[in-house]
Amino acid sequence: MIEKEPLISIIILNYNAGSLLLECVESIFNSNYKNLEVIVVDNVSKDNSHKICKEKFANIILIENKENLGYCGGNNVGIEHANGEFLVILNPDVIVDPDWLNQLLSAFRKYGDGLYQPKILATTDHSTIISAGNMIQLFGFGFSRGKGEKDIGQYEKDEEVGYASGTCLFSSLEIFRKIGNFDSYLFAYHDDLDLCWRGRLKGIKSFYVHNSIIYHPLEGYSFKWNSFKFFLMERNRLYCLQKNFSRKTILKMLPSLILVDIAVTLFYLKKGFVSAKIKANLDILRNLSTISKNHNLIQKNRTVSDDELIKKFTNKMEVPQWVIEKENNNFLNKIFEKLSWFSRLWFK
Repeated sequence: MIEKEPLISIIILNYNAGSLLLECVESIFNSNYKNLEVIVVDNVSKDNSHKICKEKFANIILIENKENLGYCGGNNVGIEHANGEFLVILNPDVIVDPDWLNQLLSAFRKYGDGLYQPKILATTDHSTIISAGNMIQLFGFGFSRGKGEKDIGQYEKDEEVGYASGTCLFSSLEIFRKIGNFDSYLFAYHDDLDLCWRGRLKGIKSFYVHNSIIYHPLEGYSFKWNSFKFFLMERNRLYCLQKNFSRKTILKMLPSLILVDIAVTLFYLKKGFVSAKIKANLDILRNLSTISKNHNLIQKNRTVSDDELIKKFTNKMEVPQWVIEKENNNFLNKIFEKLSWFSRLWFK
């Protein structure tokens, strides 16, 4: 008797994604893997894309939030409604290759409990890499490995990476329960980094699966530089550092962290968003009690030391020039590399 494939729940968080949502869901139902459920969680879209999607694909599960819960809160709602043994967190502007799910499930069965992401290529140019696994820089910055590079076979093997991209994140429901789902304090940005960081503290690794392929716009439908995004990215970076590192590690790195903070402030000043940096710092100060509470809970349940953890963290960020101009990127990386080298002297 042939064993039935496990049910996989695919959670798509929607916010005014328009026709991209329809294209995404259609590609999912064209997958070779058939035992799946699609859960669309809508964060109060005004374009009715979620309702149009439900009309076209009656078998999807549609959940309409009464308020915008952000990436973290919205996806957590989807996770709570998932019936599958496995689940995927998927962006609504993604097109999936027909064999994507088979390859992710196969990798999970091969490598065991972990958080997995596919190779992500550009929608309009299938030869340009969006992500071949994401990486964490020592001071809490996240970036996509290989972003902007031509796909010429340089990432043609499965590998452990710093963290799996939230654009498409695959694991078992049991693993999500063990880690604790997304941290709703973050709202959006650094959410996938934080989830995988917390997972790694419990011995749960993140993997890049080279032969699972999806397609994503070179910059997502919601991408744009603005003050709110700068605020969230910086606040959440600081939050993750203070929550996920031990206090002993923070003390070891404190001189470097102060200098990094100055460098980031100068970068924000140059970009015209210094008010967002100030707002981020103030928000951290206002929420120190919450941060301390969450920190204590995480540190109590961790099984992996920071000495072991940071072996997978990088010293510099590698980002395309259209994200951060070459001059600014070089400026930051010179500082990051030297301070990272200095900070690592205090670890085993």
